[in-house]
Parts: sequence; C-alpha cells; structure tokens
Amino acid sequence: MGYASNLVMRELDETAARGPVGARLGVWRLRRGLTREDLASGAGLPLDYVAGLETGGEWVDRRGRLGALAAALRLDVADLTGQPYPPRGEEHAAVRAVAFHLRRRIARPHPDTAAGLMLDELGERTRAAAQADAAGDEVGLALALPKLIDGADQAVAAASPSCREEAMRLRVRVHVLGAGLLRRLGYKELAWMLLHRASPGPREPLPVLVEEVRLLIDLGLPEYALARAVRAEDAGAGWELPALAAVAQAMAGRRTEADKFIATATERAADVRESTLVNAARAAVAAEYGDAAEAASRARATDQSGLGGAQRSGLLLVAAAAEARQGHTDGAVARLVEADAAAPLRLRLDPFARELVAVLAARTTDTVQATAVRNLAEQAGVR
Repeated sequence: MGYASNLVMRELDETAARGPVGARLGVWRLRRGLTREDLASGAGLPLDYVAGLETGGEWVDRRGRLGALAAALRLDVADLTGQPYPPRGEEHAAVRAVAFHLRRRIARPHPDTAAGLMLDELGERTRAAAQADAAGDEVGLALALPKLIDGADQAVAAASPSCREEAMRLRVRVHVLGAGLLRRLGYKELAWMLLHRASPGPREPLPVLVEEVRLLIDLGLPEYALARAVRAEDAGAGWELPALAAVAQAMAGRRTEADKFIATATERAADVRESTLVNAARAAVAAEYGDAAEAASRARATDQSGLGGAQRSGLLLVAAAAEARQGHTDGAVARLVEADAAAPLRLRLDPFARELVAVLAARTTDTVQATAVRNLAEQAGVR
C-alpha cells in the first residue's frame, strides 16, 4: 500500500467519529481537488450542510442528498456509505458469505442438471424464504437462497409444459429475493446481474421490474427509477410501483409529482394491509423531501400491527430520523431501539440507520438512552 493510500486510510480512521458518510466525504473531496464550495455547488446543497457533514455536525438521511453528493464527486453511493460493510458478528458474516455463493451461481453458464427439489417442495421453501424476507430475517433468507436458486434452475430445466409456468414464477421469485438481499448488503452490481438472470425472455416480469426500481433508487438514480417505473406500468402494476415512483420524485425535489403518485398508490391499494403500506410510504416520501414534522406525523398515524418486521423497522427508522431532525433526541433513540428489535440485522445494515446511530451516539445525554444507542452503535460497527 502506497503513501497516498495510507494517508487516505489514516484520514478515514481519524474522521470515523463523524459518521459513515461524513468520514468519507472530505477524503473524497480532497482526492477530487474540490473545495467545500465546489462540492456544495455541484451537489446543489447548502454550504453549511456540506461543512456540517465533514465536521460531524450533520448527517445524511435522504436518498436524494446522498445521490447528489455521490454524483458531484463522480462516485457510486456505496463509496460514500462504505457498503458492503465489514462483517460484525457471526450472523453478519454468514449473510455476507452468501454473496460469494451467489456470485458463483451467477457466473455459472448452465444450471446444475442433478436432481433437485420437487416443484411442491420448491414452492414451500420459496414461501418460507419470502416470509423470512418480510420479517427482516436476513440470516434465514441468506441460508436458504443458494439451494433455492439451484432448485429453481433445476425445476425450470426439468419442467413439463404444464408445470413450466409455475416453475418460472418460482424462479423469478427466488431471484428477486436474492437480488433484494444483495442490494441491501451493498452488492448492487451482483443484484442487477441476478435480476437479469431471473427471466431470460424479452419481457421482464413485474416483480423483477419492481426490484429494479428499488435498486435504482438505492443507487441514487431517481430519473432512471422513474423511467423503469413507467415501463413497468405496462406489466399491470399495483400500488407498489407508484409508491416507489413517489419516493423517486421526492428524491428529485418534485413534491407535487410525488403527491400525485402517492394518490395513485392509495387508489390502487386493494386491502387494509396495502393501504397501511401506502401510509408508510407517505411518511418515507415526506422525509425524502425534508418535511420532518409531516414524516413523524405520518409514521405515528400508520398502524404497525399489520406490518412485518422489515416493514415495521423501516417505518420506525423514518420516524427516528424525523424525531432527530426536530431535535427530539430521546424519541429518536427510542424509535431506533424499536426498529432494531423488529429486524436487527436489516436495520444495522441500512446506511441511513448507521448514519443516524452514529450521530445520536455522539449527541444523546440521557444516561439510559445513551447506553442504548451506544450499544446499537457497537453492534452495527459504527464506533
């Protein structure tokens, strides 16, 4: 490792207390030869906000801002968030190891022709994996995926004409679950490759298109996400795509358009559960366009009883960020602790959760809350 690389690593170590993005932002800015004024102008963000990120007084809690900073520095957003994160504990290590298994399966040109799972058993295991995903059980999902992907490949290869449609449906479902896990871990290129492996035909199934929109949002590319969402409308979209399109519009700073997409999602919600998820999306959209009071209000008004662990954790993270933005530090810590209880590893791998944990660990004064958030910071590996 050369002098320059050693210097960069030392700077990252010295700024670690500033949070995952703030610790990297100044280093990359200097490597690009930019002043803070240059970066603020290029990202379209206030100078005092950029300065606050670099000095530890601010944090990133909006996808649009993260994407703008990355674009101004000519980076992938992962270069600022630090994904994929070094394993922290046995469960994280086990989940990350699955990425290497999936990489081998993506690279394999032909499926294993050995006898695999029967279609009924494959269906049962796929449903169990989907339940693990909804619960935020990253370990259970990760451990199931390699065999499920092999089984789905084999099922399609061996399917009779009458069973082929069901085999293909399961194969798509399994690949989408795998892509979602890879996306959350930070292996976004692998996630994209797995999605394009899901269905070899010219028309992408709706679940693939939905996951592609999620991936483009996480990559900080709202315009591409919107274009993909429009394309997916031809596939018979329900509530989820307009809800994601609303997030993308909010990322781009277009509140009126975001509200229109949320209205569409509300109209398309088919039952109480879907209506609840649209309400949760409303909170996320409000947070994305910077209205912390509305985001907190929307989150409080959402009935959490019908949500799975992953969805509940995500909503509580939005609520925590909104509380923090309003200066309600103790409330923010309480919501984060609840989110961690709902889906621990899902929360600890979320870059925005890690940002918030890092800043709250430095700001919380209440003894009980300080202990709770510092324990969470230790478990997430951000201190």
